[in-house]
Amino acid sequence: MSYLDTPYKKKSAVLTSIIMGLMLYLIFNFGMKYFDPPEEYGIAVNFGTSDVGSGDIESEPSSASASTPEEVVEEVEEVVQEPAEEVEPTQEATPEPTAPTPTKAEDVATQDNAETIRINKQKEAQRKVNEAKRKVKEAERQAKLKAERVKKQKKAAEAKKRAAEAKKKKEQSDKKKRLDNLMGGLNNGGNGKGKGGQGDDNKPGNKGNPNGDPNASGYYGNGGGGSGGNYRLGNRKAVAKPKPTYDCNEQGKVVVSISVNKSGRVISARAGVKGTTNSALCLLKRAKEAALKTKFNSDSKAPTKQVGSIIYNFSLSN
Repeated sequence: MSYLDTPYKKKSAVLTSIIMGLMLYLIFNFGMKYFDPPEEYGIAVNFGTSDVGSGDIESEPSSASASTPEEVVEEVEEVVQEPAEEVEPTQEATPEPTAPTPTKAEDVATQDNAETIRINKQKEAQRKVNEAKRKVKEAERQAKLKAERVKKQKKAAEAKKRAAEAKKKKEQSDKKKRLDNLMGGLNNGGNGKGKGGQGDDNKPGNKGNPNGDPNASGYYGNGGGGSGGNYRLGNRKAVAKPKPTYDCNEQGKVVVSISVNKSGRVISARAGVKGTTNSALCLLKRAKEAALKTKFNSDSKAPTKQVGSIIYNFSLSN
């Protein structure tokens, strides 16, 4: 079972060790005071030669004091012994010199602190090594992902290029095939026995009309478009009447609403208004194109924007 299995526990252990080391340092450097050797306890007794005296000047001890009668010496000894008796209990209460004890405690604290610092340094070094390994692995992973992306992009570009080339080849082949079929149909169209063919019916033959244009893309009608149209713009007459292009398999009447300026030019057209019998998009588009190309006679007395209509009749049997 690991006690330091999370980053938070590791940080807490490091912080606790630092605080304990700091407290031990403060205790052993500022909290405990002792003297080596320890102070001596007792009562100091003034020098004298008698039990009584007066004055501020103390006489110097002389050699005569050595010849003091035996009684005086005894008295002095008794006086000296009294403090000794008082000092003796105090000295007995004083513990043995314990100078080595704090030294040992200090040594133990210093060793613990040094051990804690050493462990912290080892942990920090191991953390840095692990972090470096993690960065190396992450860099390798990113490089591998980048290489895979580049490889995929390269494959996609190559596939796209191949698809474009295949499409281009197919278009060229289809174009050549159509041209070959067309040339074969023209060369042998008189008897209808040409080897080539063209059309959208999935059947052999060169679909179209003998009166048509070999380069046209439409297969319906009789080689022309719809009727010239019915032009309605008051008393003004159409001077240019282009026929609409007819290239769709539809028939019917298309009415186009037009707006004409004084010079006779059609400035706007809207196909499929009321009266239209077939609203196929291809018919509406071709009718509008023809209407915009139509030209009317100029009239200075006409309104700036005169509204009229053109009717086109499309038929498959023209």
